[in-house]
Amino acid sequence: MNQEKKNAVKYLKIAKGQIEGIIRMIEDERYCIDISNQIIASQSLLKKANSEIIKQHLTHCVKNSCCEGDLDTKLEEVMMIIEKLAK
Repeated sequence: MNQEKKNAVKYLKIAKGQIEGIIRMIEDERYCIDISNQIIASQSLLKKANSEIIKQHLTHCVKNSCCEGDLDTKLEEVMMIIEKLAK
């Protein structure tokens, strides 16, 4: 597993712990703003994990496709991800 994937897994595991904590906060009827702040923090970690995966895709998958002549397909995939991120 390369460094980008390791980073993504790290962020996702942290987010998983935060989400489990958020569920407990809701069940314990904690203050809504505190819950919301934790949700925002979890979203940030998910964005970081996604960024690492996209970085990995560009530096490895797309790079390899250039060498194999399949660049157009990979570029289409990247464009679709960019469109989704822009929404």
